[in-house]
Amino acid sequence: MSVRVRFAPSPTGHLHVGGARTALFNWLLARSTGGTFVLRVEDTDRDRSSEEMVEGILHGMEWLGLDWDEGPSFQSAGLERHRADALRLLDLGRAYRDFTTAEELGAIRAADPARATRYPREQADRLSPEESEARLGAAEAHAIRFRMPPGETSWEDLVHGPTRFDNDDIEDLVLLRSDGTPTYNLAVASDDAEMRISHVIRGDDHLSNTPKQILIHEALGRSIPKFAHVPMILGPDGKRLSKRHGATAVGDYEEKGILPEAMVNFLALLGWSPGTDEEVMTREELIQKFSLDRVLKKSAIFDQAKLEWLSGQHLSRLPAVDLVDRVLDELEPMHRAWARDRGPWFVGVVDLLKRRARTVGDIAAKAEMFFDSSVDPEPEAVKKHWAKDPHGAAELLSALHEAFVDVNWDAESLESTVRSLAHERGIGAGKVIHPLRVALTGQAVSPGIFEVLFFLGRELTLRRIREATAHLRGIRAPSA
Repeated sequence: MSVRVRFAPSPTGHLHVGGARTALFNWLLARSTGGTFVLRVEDTDRDRSSEEMVEGILHGMEWLGLDWDEGPSFQSAGLERHRADALRLLDLGRAYRDFTTAEELGAIRAADPARATRYPREQADRLSPEESEARLGAAEAHAIRFRMPPGETSWEDLVHGPTRFDNDDIEDLVLLRSDGTPTYNLAVASDDAEMRISHVIRGDDHLSNTPKQILIHEALGRSIPKFAHVPMILGPDGKRLSKRHGATAVGDYEEKGILPEAMVNFLALLGWSPGTDEEVMTREELIQKFSLDRVLKKSAIFDQAKLEWLSGQHLSRLPAVDLVDRVLDELEPMHRAWARDRGPWFVGVVDLLKRRARTVGDIAAKAEMFFDSSVDPEPEAVKKHWAKDPHGAAELLSALHEAFVDVNWDAESLESTVRSLAHERGIGAGKVIHPLRVALTGQAVSPGIFEVLFFLGRELTLRRIREATAHLRGIRAPSA
């Protein structure tokens, strides 16, 4: 049987990290086996579902590169089929009408919680068929409940292995509410059968739903999909990941400039192992390596620092030309137009900056130093490389200014000029490079200074050196 998997988000919120990881595992199984990935939107909660959330989920999937083969279909379109399945179960004697009021059931649950799981059945079994039909004919409000069989329900979970539930511990679940709408477990089982889903991959929080859905499939005489329940994602404190841990929506990471390639890589490692120490992987490599038998049983910890590290790794590996448009989108409009007009130059700038960056936003922020603007030196950089001897730093920069006026403007010639000046003065090259870096970038740390010089260009370099020299002449040396 060919693999058919589905991702079935509810459009009552954004695509969050847990949902994206579930979608990814389903997508990887489909792509690694030549199977089919189905997207189904479970929109039966009409009060909380919205078109905006649907669009957000679809955008998140597209951003991650998780293309689907069928869909999106909407669960609400199957309401008549869901009702027909409930009525069929009623005809088969696997379900019953429940005329118990909420008040009656609440009173029993308060008095004897254990009895409440079967109380509606007790009341239904007391009714003769004639009484039941009479109450039905009088349009008396009622639900349809599944008649839980004795014994246990078991399956071979593809992550957890043999798994079983005692049916006595499961309530006779409602299939149709008194308003005629289907409940989650009926709708899901009906939809999975209709879509011929072969594998259901979802989070551990759905584990208790599985025996209910298996029993519905069995009662209707349908084939049962294979189930794989993947570990929950926890925050660094060991508690279930939530907003208190920071961003949990995939869109938040897109806005932060995390690469989608890195997000996919990171999500894959949340509860799955390639079987090696390898961590940085492309989508194609993940597809080649993925299998359900390497999904871990233990809960995964969401490590923000690791996500950012992976983003940096993917940034460094991507050709600069593939990043340019993403970086341009993050720039100020004026700078964006100027950078676009100097295309090859800006590709070089991106290539220089991506080696140290963690996000696209990092590259854009650092790229600002190459535009026609003055530098506001960081206090720590000034303290470390200027303030101890401002006169000496000013004199060095003046000498560099003179040397840079006529030098060939390439990285090799610029490096030779700086090192020659240091040699002439009998000082290490760092004693020249550090004050120069502060003058050009305002920072104590930057990409290679000779590459920075090259991309700044002669005119902007000389202007910043003049501005720095004037600034230094206004600094008093610290008293001894």
